[in-house]
Amino acid sequence: MSGTFTNLGVHIVFSTKNRFPQITKLLEKELHPYIGGIIKNCTGIPVCINGTEDHIHIYCIMPKNVSLSEFIRRIKSNSSKWVHEKFPERMKFQWQSGYGAFSVGKGEEKRLIHYINTQKEHHRRKSYKDEFLDLLHQYNISYDERYIWI
Repeated sequence: MSGTFTNLGVHIVFSTKNRFPQITKLLEKELHPYIGGIIKNCTGIPVCINGTEDHIHIYCIMPKNVSLSEFIRRIKSNSSKWVHEKFPERMKFQWQSGYGAFSVGKGEEKRLIHYINTQKEHHRRKSYKDEFLDLLHQYNISYDERYIWI
């Protein structure tokens, strides 16, 4: 077989630096589509992007020619640079250094899209910290909590 064929769905989650509530409604309205554009420029497919004032969820199909860490680095660095240029009053805007990334099967897609689209309602009941720890447990990922929130 000479071609390379992939369909790698990934649920990416990361927060603002120190989970500081920096993503206002005005910023969010432009930030999510901008991140979708970054994903497309990397030859990925953005499926769903949403979050709250202190974190973001991205469900996308990974590009076949970029590593996960490089892909997320591009999303975070390009989007924070864009925030600084577009919203000069947000010069302190930063993403946390780490991230969570979880594989998504086609059978999980509909549930995940609903989950991401209802983030604001979801976080009326559960904090981001609890949500992220639940994701780590759900995917059986070992962690040391001292290093999660850096």
